[in-house]
This record gives sequence, C-alpha cells and structure tokens, in this order.
Amino acid sequence: MNEANFEINAPKIDTSQVVADIQAEVSRKMEEGVYADARVATAERHNLANMSDSEELLKFYLNCLRETVQVDISDWEIRDRRGGAAGSLLVKFKTAMWKLLKFYTYRLWSQQNQVNGLLHTAVESSFKNYERRMVELEKRIEELEQR
Repeated sequence: MNEANFEINAPKIDTSQVVADIQAEVSRKMEEGVYADARVATAERHNLANMSDSEELLKFYLNCLRETVQVDISDWEIRDRRGGAAGSLLVKFKTAMWKLLKFYTYRLWSQQNQVNGLLHTAVESSFKNYERRMVELEKRIEELEQR
C-alpha cells in the first residue's frame, strides 16, 4: 500500500487572519439578526442547547415557529441544468408532474397549514398566559412579603 506524501501550502495566506475575519463577520451578522432564521437554528442546535435562559430559548423557538408555521405551497420556477432539447423536455415533464402532484396534495397541504396555525396559536397563547400569570404571582408574592 503506497502512501502519498504531499503537502498543500499557501505561504502568502495568513490562516489565523482568515479565521478571525470569518468570526468577525459571523458576529456582525448575528448582531444584525441575520441568523435568526429557523434553518440556521437547526444548524446551530448546540448553541441553542447551551442557552442559559430557558425563557430566552422558548422565545427563540416561538419566533422560529411563527416564521415557518406555514407549508409553502406556492409555485417556483422549474429549471434543469442541462441545456438543449433534453433539458427543455425535462423541464416540461417536471412541470407537468408538479402540476399533477400539486393537484393531488394541495388539500393535504392546506389542512396541514390549518393545523400548524392552530398549534402555533395554542402554544403562543399558552406561553403568553403563563407569562402574564407569572407576573401576577410575582406581584402578589412581593405584596405578601411587604406585609
């Protein structure tokens, strides 16, 4: 078994500076809220798991849920990377197939959107009710302690 001995070297590249630049850019984007998207949340589960404030975590997830509660049933442009007659034929085939699938699944998607919306409303309403109740109880405890 032959081992290949080779080295990739880029002597004029300061890798520590590249890493620092990337970290600075990520920090900037986090401050601007660019990464508040649910897809990013799934990529950053370990960060969410380490959030110390469970209320902060719950609010973050409620926001993610609010932004992604509806299944996207809108059309999109169907393209194929191949050109020519074969690519054009595939696009027409895929477009026809999509229309058939959409006809078949539209009712299911609509019902799923209804269920998702109801569940989101229930979860968010429960959170707001518990939050309001906590404020009332904290106020009551404070009043009792002052007596």
